[in-house]
Amino acid sequence: MLLNDISEFYERIGYTFQNEDYLIHALTRTAFARENTIPLDYTMDYLAVLGDAVIEILVIQDIIASGVTAKGEITRLKIEQVNMSVLRALGEKIELPDLVLWGKGEISMQIWTSGRVLAECFEALMGAVFMDGGMDAAKKVFAAVHEL
Repeated sequence: MLLNDISEFYERIGYTFQNEDYLIHALTRTAFARENTIPLDYTMDYLAVLGDAVIEILVIQDIIASGVTAKGEITRLKIEQVNMSVLRALGEKIELPDLVLWGKGEISMQIWTSGRVLAECFEALMGAVFMDGGMDAAKKVFAAVHEL
């Protein structure tokens, strides 16, 4: 189900999956799974929830490391750095829409142009990286994508 040569994507994100099943899950939309009789637990949904939490932890760690300790300021800065527009832009940087397995209706509607949808895809990728390599791997990928 994945591209024959995924090495270019791995280079872009600065990480190589040990267990590509996590990546396949992260790239599989529910609509695609339903259309292709793939079990729904093989989709990105659970990884998007996990990835959202991982991203928030990484951003909050960076904010605190920069010397900010006031709760309100941490929250304000986190909201600026972790929102739909920012995550969508990160997904676009790594050309994520080209890899996601979209449903037919999603393709016809070009649903990836929705900030929420592409942000969710990026969250799923981050959840997959975390599952595959832990927090250090997630931190590495998040930093690599920001540097693009």
